[in-house]
Amino acid sequence: MADDVRGDMTLDEYEFPASRLRRRIEDSERTPLVLIACGSFSPITFLHLRMFEMAADYARFNTNFEVVGAYLSCVGDAYKKTGLVKAEHRINMCSLAVQQSSWISVDPWEALHSEYLETAKVLDHFEHEINEVHNGVETPVGRKKCRIALLAGADLIQTMSTPGVWAAKDIDYILGKFGAFIVERSGTDIDEALATLQQWKDNIWVIQQLVQNDISSTKIRLFRRRDMSIRYLVPEQVVDYIEDHNLYDEDGTNSNSDKGKGKKAGATDGIASSSN
Repeated sequence: MADDVRGDMTLDEYEFPASRLRRRIEDSERTPLVLIACGSFSPITFLHLRMFEMAADYARFNTNFEVVGAYLSCVGDAYKKTGLVKAEHRINMCSLAVQQSSWISVDPWEALHSEYLETAKVLDHFEHEINEVHNGVETPVGRKKCRIALLAGADLIQTMSTPGVWAAKDIDYILGKFGAFIVERSGTDIDEALATLQQWKDNIWVIQQLVQNDISSTKIRLFRRRDMSIRYLVPEQVVDYIEDHNLYDEDGTNSNSDKGKGKKAGATDGIASSSN
């Protein structure tokens, strides 16, 4: 049965979406892995979706992890970022984008909160739901806890290595307890950033883009404002949703942004640099 995820739901109606979370692995030597992508997703693009596949391939061939599920977690309206349409629309667009997926889900929990939630709190939420409430997954030798890991773009590591952007305790908590799968982008050199984060190097997995893709949510919004086609850049059903609700129009009447405020420290913009 599909999970009931709607943009207009409330926290009182919320139930953790677990129907696409695989509950058993056959190789007892592997560690089950769940990938979490936190971001604006305003709107979600094909690049966001492709990064899940890239991370799953990387984990399969280069680590001892076995991916058993993945989640998109939209930031709430309190994020106050330019170009951010209301959480209701972003949840709905993400749900449409993954409606045919057998393993990628949308968790609206973060976006349903009226207050801003730090990334560490969001990851704690997944840890609790998957490993405590659902007690991990079954293996031939008994149950195993899932590794919860952040899926992000090179911009995450760059901001973490920049003094004053993230609190040191948050970096230590996120990278130390959960870790991150990082997707490189063309024109982005993250070697210096990674050198700054050497103490967590065993919990940072860097994925090279073998086929470069520079699709970004920022560009999608620009194309939309200029009345240019955004088809083939985002899933067809998401394009229809954007047009039906007149999102990202020229005058910005559907925007939830506050242009006078900057980004909140410690927030992740999405799973790709300039992706939101």
